[in-house]
Amino acid sequence: MSEHAIEFLRGWIGEKVQCQHAPIKIDEQAENLAKECCAKAAEAGILLEDIQEEVGDIQELIASRLEEAAEENGREAKSDRPSE
Repeated sequence: MSEHAIEFLRGWIGEKVQCQHAPIKIDEQAENLAKECCAKAAEAGILLEDIQEEVGDIQELIASRLEEAAEENGREAKSDRPSE
């Protein structure tokens, strides 16, 4: 994978893939974000094949990052609660 493709994917995921408080399922959100990522990569002149060569299925990668963000958000919410 080209360095340009790696930098693009890291930046895009860092900006877009965050825990959402909306009641949308992670799979649906991952699908939508994967489509958006592919479109933005194409606009930047990055081939989808270059990204997939390094990370595999983009939708699965995004879904795992969303799950991680949701778990982290849950841990932070618990630590913010006052002790009883």
